[in-house]
Amino acid sequence: MNGLDASACYRAMQTRDARFDGRFFTAVRTTRIYCRPICPARTPRFENCTFYPSAAGAQEAGYRPCLRCRPETSPDLAFWRGTSNTVARALALIAEGGLDDDDAGVEELAGRLGVGDRQLRRLFQQHLGASPVAVAQTRRVLFARQLLHETTLPMAEVALASGFRSVRRFNDVFRALYGRPPSALRRSRAPVGDAAAGVTLFIPYQPPYDWEAMLAHLEARALPGLEHIEAGRYRRTVATAGGQGAVEVFRAPGRDGLLATLRLPQVQALPTVVGQVRRVFDVGADMDVIREHLSRDPHLAPLVSLRPGLRAPGGWDGFELAVRAVLGQQVTVAAARGLGARLVAAYGEPAGVASTGDARLMRTFPRPERLAQEDLSSLGMPAARARTLSSLAAAAAADPRLFQPRATLEEAVERFKRIPGIGDWTAQYIALRAVRETDAFPSADVALLRALTGEDGVRPSPDEALRRSAAWSPWRAYAAQHLWAADAARPGPTPHLSRSSSRQRDDDAPTAAFAHGPRPHAHRLDAGRL
Repeated sequence: MNGLDASACYRAMQTRDARFDGRFFTAVRTTRIYCRPICPARTPRFENCTFYPSAAGAQEAGYRPCLRCRPETSPDLAFWRGTSNTVARALALIAEGGLDDDDAGVEELAGRLGVGDRQLRRLFQQHLGASPVAVAQTRRVLFARQLLHETTLPMAEVALASGFRSVRRFNDVFRALYGRPPSALRRSRAPVGDAAAGVTLFIPYQPPYDWEAMLAHLEARALPGLEHIEAGRYRRTVATAGGQGAVEVFRAPGRDGLLATLRLPQVQALPTVVGQVRRVFDVGADMDVIREHLSRDPHLAPLVSLRPGLRAPGGWDGFELAVRAVLGQQVTVAAARGLGARLVAAYGEPAGVASTGDARLMRTFPRPERLAQEDLSSLGMPAARARTLSSLAAAAAADPRLFQPRATLEEAVERFKRIPGIGDWTAQYIALRAVRETDAFPSADVALLRALTGEDGVRPSPDEALRRSAAWSPWRAYAAQHLWAADAARPGPTPHLSRSSSRQRDDDAPTAAFAHGPRPHAHRLDAGRL
């Protein structure tokens, strides 16, 4: 069923092989329950099992989630992305609230992806075993189940945070699915809590995970007043429709996942902010699939073996990431960070300690509407770059969906390149970090070209690098991350600032010094733009 080998799935379930957690779910006909492969319950008979590639598929078939293995805490992997980028992009839009629980929403979603609604439904059935509506509904139910299990939020706030339109609908769904009211699933009996005071949620990932490299990347680019990293914890301000808040992310001790503590003025923002955390920390990557694919290349194989858990960090917000990329054109990471700090101090909205819980977190990132109205040349950057920022801000203000996934990577890149001052390098980088296009590849990057230099000492041209990268598709973004890391770990001084041999418009071309800044220690790798 749905491309799954039932015998292989059953063997993985028998051995409770954690490598398969998130790859499939087992539905048991005799109990009408679906479980993760690692469920500690007694293994059912093979003839009573049906295997689904997603929780939504099992739930749409009439099975209810197991209360022991908790499917809502399973890694949310997309091991099939290589065969259906359309489904991957659709899931990203659904995670951002891009689908209501009605068929009209499916038509709009399909239109944004450049396919018909029937084609989108067919792809979802093929790869997930469920319809787009069922996927969205299952996400709401499982998120609500997680809030019930891990927080002390009042029932009404759990319903709102999970996207249910009313408490009655919330209660009806849980009674139909679990045979009991939501209150019966509450694990904690502590007094009810408050989202503004902080809610801590577990966000799983598939190991391995190079946490040190991820923190090093974020720390090298942290903007004072907006972000702070200390003792293995990342903190930053958050701007929502209801006001300012903050998030703190750290590695869960003894578990394969992260813990995120969110202080938000409204619970309705919880799914969006959790989605942003997932994007920044790249927790949905299926490292086994990526590692196997990239290791076929003799040049990449030793790099992937050295750092099997290296992720591709994402951007907190599309506009913020794009601004950081433009600020970093033709300068070092440190210089770009200084420009970013001045931008935040001058135009970011104030955020008080009462909302962030940390006196070091004072401002949120400036909104595009604000930057579009300001004279940014006063920040001490070239006039051409200030104009690019103004054009970028105006484009983002005019189109709130500017940084959301579209039908193809090429369409996303061309959309960004239409903004004056943004060439192919920056457009590919924005697609990689902000849109989370796994096949984005900034082939003109000096550090990537240097890392691809052959034994004969000849550095490839951007066109040659692009042709070579075709074999790494659809995971070229991760290949780029490994090449950046390898270049950063090379012995020797940081190269002097120099323009790329493939300069785009204005100041779009990357530089070797910008790509990495001061070389970090081997265990603290960072790469890419600000």
